[in-house]
Amino acid sequence: MGRFRYLKSFFKQYKWYYAFGIFWLLVVNGIQMFVPRLLGNITDQLAEGLLDGSDLVRYAIILASIGLLMGVSRALWRIYITGSARRLEYFIRTKLFLHLQKLSPSYFNRMKTGDIMAHATNDINAVRMAFGGGIIMMTDAIVLTVITTILMLAQVGWQLTLIAMVPLPFLALGVVSFGKVIHRRFKRVQAAFSSMTESVQENLSGIRVVKAFVQEDEEINRFKKSAQEHVDKNIHLIKIWGVLQPLVQVISTLSVILIIMFGGIAVINGDISIGDFVAFNTYLTLLIWPMMAIGHVINVLQRGRASMDRLNTILDEEPDIYDGDNALDVDVKGDVEIKDLTFKYEDGTEALKNINLKIKRGETLAIIGRTGSGKTTLVNLLLRLANPPRDTVFIDGVDINDIKLKPLRESIGYVPQDNFLFSTNISGNIAFALKDYEQKQVEEAAKFAHVYDNIIEFPQKFDTMMGERGVTLSGGQKQRVSIARAIIKDPNILILDDSLSAVDTQTEEEILRQLKDIMKSRTSIIISHRVSTVKDADEIIVMDDGEIVERGNHEELVDKDGLYANLHYKQQLEEKLGSA
Repeated sequence: MGRFRYLKSFFKQYKWYYAFGIFWLLVVNGIQMFVPRLLGNITDQLAEGLLDGSDLVRYAIILASIGLLMGVSRALWRIYITGSARRLEYFIRTKLFLHLQKLSPSYFNRMKTGDIMAHATNDINAVRMAFGGGIIMMTDAIVLTVITTILMLAQVGWQLTLIAMVPLPFLALGVVSFGKVIHRRFKRVQAAFSSMTESVQENLSGIRVVKAFVQEDEEINRFKKSAQEHVDKNIHLIKIWGVLQPLVQVISTLSVILIIMFGGIAVINGDISIGDFVAFNTYLTLLIWPMMAIGHVINVLQRGRASMDRLNTILDEEPDIYDGDNALDVDVKGDVEIKDLTFKYEDGTEALKNINLKIKRGETLAIIGRTGSGKTTLVNLLLRLANPPRDTVFIDGVDINDIKLKPLRESIGYVPQDNFLFSTNISGNIAFALKDYEQKQVEEAAKFAHVYDNIIEFPQKFDTMMGERGVTLSGGQKQRVSIARAIIKDPNILILDDSLSAVDTQTEEEILRQLKDIMKSRTSIIISHRVSTVKDADEIIVMDDGEIVERGNHEELVDKDGLYANLHYKQQLEEKLGSA
């Protein structure tokens, strides 16, 4: 069960469901074993002229009752086994989703979305089939083979039974050999499906860019290539499956040929009755089905094994960011201190160098600098989207690594650069962080973010549904909805990461004026490329190549005539030229 270790809790909970399902499956198999003997008796009695009309009616009622009982039993094993397999599908999918929520952002930087989606669809479906149809066919194959063999021995003796079993060792050898190949090839099929899914997902997410650059034909060719790769891998699998199934059928048919030859001779010689021969052939027919099903069983089980291996790769992944054993449930107030912080990414790239900062609650820190200077990395460390070195980042005097993630992140209102919005209505996007909320709260947050007037102009107002990633709104509107989403949390630390870049200067001033009252009582960090956004901050730091190269208030930095002053003069000139 090492491969299926993550499913142990499920099987512990639903073991009796599977037990009941297998019980009713065995009932069906047992009844099937009775039918050939009954048909043999009817055949012998008909041959000897011992049956009359009432006997035929009695046998007809018995056969009808058997059919009814088999129908009920089949319905019950489907409910228990197939139903449990569907519950297993839900269990794995939920477990996978919950695990993905725990993983660190770095994992999603190196994993493709399409690959993860393939795991959540095709792979889970393959495991469900293994523990649904796979269990049914495997039980049938084992039970029918064992019981049928015993009855055949009792019916006509070991000689004919042995003749019927001659092909079975060859069948077993072929199935084992083919099963290993199926396992390898199916893993390649799933990998190709992941690649194709990623191609589609990426294309649809960037469809506006594709159309703007007239790259439809190139994207179609790229998709065709990945789709053809998927087809090729499937055909590679089908070839081995296509050989296995006819091979099983040929070997099964060989048993029938041998029995017709030797069984027919036994009837002619009077060694067995024609009724025994009919019963034996019926038993053999029952035996042929599980023999033929072995190939399908191996195919389904090997697919399930291969998919479980792929799922285990994700489930075995450990998050880089987690609550330590001694993590504290801190009521975050908002005093932030950074001491001698130097931070490197996993690849060794040094993103921050010797950063020292102190921000008291109620103060506003502004960070300005060129793209790639380390501004967002610094914010990510405050959110613990990456782990800072110990004894470098403190909140309220506590090392951030010792604060539990939930209270830390709940205390921070964050507006990221990409302004991601979900495919729900505007109210749901603004109140995303709240379990229960009143519409009045949503409207007040929208007013603070200066987006209320835009929203009420929509026909559905706050019930307006967002398109994927919020495409219903303009860039500036998305930024302001994101600001409202941060404000409604009433956080003690507010972080705006270049979140006013898509609005005009006048709207920016109005938003900042609205935010001033909110920012008075909390720690605020504003990242921007615009001097106009940061000029009223208590302290401004200028970052370049991961270092703080200038710091002070607006007037002090302008007087220094450095990078900040140069940026200030350039933007003033741009404004004058734009208004000219």
